[in-house]
Amino acid sequence: MSAAQGLPAALQAAVIGPHGSPVAPQTAATAPQTAATGPQSSVTGPPQPGAEGRADARGGIASAWRGLLPSTRIRVVARAAPPLASGDQVAAVLRVTADAPPVKVGAPDAAQRLAGSLRAGLREATDGLRPDARALLPGLVVGDTSRVPPDLDDAFRATDLTHLLAVSGSNLTIVLALLIGPPHLATRAERRGLAPRLGLSLRGTAVIGGALALAFVVVCRPDPSVLRAAACGLITLLAIGTGRRRSLLPALAAAVLLLVLYDPWLAHSYGFLLSVLATGALLLLAPRWSAALQRRRVPPRLAEVIAAAAAAQAVCAPVVAVLAARVGLVAVPCNLLAELAVAPATVLGFAALAAAPVVPPVAQALAWCAGWPAEWIAGVARTGAALPGAEFAWPGGWAGGLALAAAMVLLVPLGRRVLRRPWLCGLCALAVILAVWRPAPFTRVLTGWPPPGWRAVVCDVGQGDGLVLAAGDGTALVVDTGPEPHAIDRCLTDLGVRRIPLLVLTHFHADHVDGLPGALRGRSVGAIETTTLQEPPGQAQFVRSTAAAARVPVVRATPGERRHLGPLTWEVLWPPTPPALPGPDGPAGSDALDGPNDASVTLLVRTGGLTILLLGDLEPPAQRGLFVAHPELGGVDVLKVAHHGSAYQDPPLIHRLAPRLALISCGADNPYGHPAPRTISALRAQGARVLRTDTDGAIAILGTTAGLTATVTGHRVKVRLVNGPRTQARTRVGARRADVRTAGSRRSRSRPRPVNSRQPRGQQIRQPRRRQIRQLRRRQIRQRRCHRRRQQMP
Repeated sequence: MSAAQGLPAALQAAVIGPHGSPVAPQTAATAPQTAATGPQSSVTGPPQPGAEGRADARGGIASAWRGLLPSTRIRVVARAAPPLASGDQVAAVLRVTADAPPVKVGAPDAAQRLAGSLRAGLREATDGLRPDARALLPGLVVGDTSRVPPDLDDAFRATDLTHLLAVSGSNLTIVLALLIGPPHLATRAERRGLAPRLGLSLRGTAVIGGALALAFVVVCRPDPSVLRAAACGLITLLAIGTGRRRSLLPALAAAVLLLVLYDPWLAHSYGFLLSVLATGALLLLAPRWSAALQRRRVPPRLAEVIAAAAAAQAVCAPVVAVLAARVGLVAVPCNLLAELAVAPATVLGFAALAAAPVVPPVAQALAWCAGWPAEWIAGVARTGAALPGAEFAWPGGWAGGLALAAAMVLLVPLGRRVLRRPWLCGLCALAVILAVWRPAPFTRVLTGWPPPGWRAVVCDVGQGDGLVLAAGDGTALVVDTGPEPHAIDRCLTDLGVRRIPLLVLTHFHADHVDGLPGALRGRSVGAIETTTLQEPPGQAQFVRSTAAAARVPVVRATPGERRHLGPLTWEVLWPPTPPALPGPDGPAGSDALDGPNDASVTLLVRTGGLTILLLGDLEPPAQRGLFVAHPELGGVDVLKVAHHGSAYQDPPLIHRLAPRLALISCGADNPYGHPAPRTISALRAQGARVLRTDTDGAIAILGTTAGLTATVTGHRVKVRLVNGPRTQARTRVGARRADVRTAGSRRSRSRPRPVNSRQPRGQQIRQPRRRQIRQLRRRQIRQRRCHRRRQQMP
């Protein structure tokens, strides 16, 4: 069976790599993961294996799958399964069950072999470049993003530069411009480019241009944006060859109609929609906006570039909001800066692509020259994404997209009025700069965040952990980095952290270490300390490679290790030493380790008289082992609850710690049910005030033992939160209860009032009992009497 040839789009097979589920027959297919989107197929490898310990053994199999070219006929043993997403164009999914490379029963056709050799030659020519240029140049030229690291991909998404990695009309336009020159002169006697110099007629130019467009599709693979660009280019070349007056808007309409008739599933493709919208904006809006800017004495070339970037962003932003629930503020300036290097990188990259199979040294020299503009584009993306206000949240779905579209419609006439008043233009530009740059004094005045004198902050990184402990001006100890780089980078930027002498990764699960590139971005990091158990191996290797790329040493935590940094002192309590892990003769609790969670680095931190215990993701067996290994461990002021507040907690440990403030880091609407209601109830039963990042946002700890205070960002909580008195006496005399307030609010001088019962569900606070209130008042009266007696003493 051929999955890419001779079958309707709705009946094409999707082969999903080893280790699937349900049952199916043997089959022969043309691609390892032929998730068909029409008569063409995309070739990708099988999914990553579920067992991390066998990832290295299966690396060769995955490479064999990825090395397959389109139109290659293979034989596999697979099982049929329903599509993962309902409503998708894939009618059947074939999950490969054999731990062996695919068996080739037919070679790819000549065109695909040539295209594969060209793409492989370009990759080899870029091997000696710097990391960003090596990853980016194949993507700019032929859309090969296999080398693009996650942090660079996130930077391109944050700055709305992903269209540079999805090969589109701009690439084909640059290639055809070399042949026909400027498009508006293509049918005139004064036409430019290589065609008139080679003595080609208009029809000869159209034929050669059509051949280039078809070769462009074969080499770059038939993605929606590539098909749309090629169809528009072929219709335009047909108009040039026939001598008819060319109109680009009818060409776009005809191309869209033909492509949708050829493959109706393109109507469901967001990539195709974005490509068509951006092209339509360049044809309809950009010329008018450019003329308006030129009437206000903006240089013509600069006006054209600004109008093109602004028009494309205006029409594509609502669709991006539907998909990503965000709006970017730096898209237009980043696109303007990147545009300076797109043409040189593309032209030199295509030259290296053509020269690679014939003269590899020339291809390497051309790739080296193209690496400089590629580095510039990557630098623009990284710099723009690192800005605190690069993007802001916006309601997702179609409702959010329609709201943003309506806002764009209202902003266009408002922009015309603003352009008529230079002083208003300057004021708006200043407001945008402040919103994007977010200087710390400015944001602190407006939002109250971060609060002055903060000692620790639990960052809102989603479903993961990321905690920052203040160690001086611009210096902090960071514990875990969350599941993605942008969130931890934003948190550290808001806190003004520029130097991290030590970054502790409690264990190697993705929700604790995947944000490491964001923590390293633009900061001085002294060392990274990890747990002793190097599992999962894939994530452990990711940490080591990321640290090596940043030239940061990696050390392992040892129990009993004590360190001092500014006002901070901390001790490593867990895990036990590695030699004692397997056997029963090791230290207490060493047999409690069962997986990465139980090997979490556990820290007891002291700062400003406060004791803070960070439990990582310890499960009950390891919590009991910690209990046994450290019998001296008593009550703490602040507890970072283990494993995002899951239901798996050790009640005796919670009773023994008796925290005044319990912090839970978890993501909103996470699929794991974190935090568990019974865990929250157990903590509150011990008198702890529970704060959680999914409802309260980022949490800052302030004060000392005598006055513990917590401040939340107010992103989700808009009311003052007051903690009740403790049910268990503190070991420190005169310790008061914890007061929690929203960032930016002033502390009331009156006594705490009960929280309004009309709060949203989950934010109501259980009222203290009368007996507890009386005990608290009696304790305060005794403290006042003692204070007066001391003042009266000579």
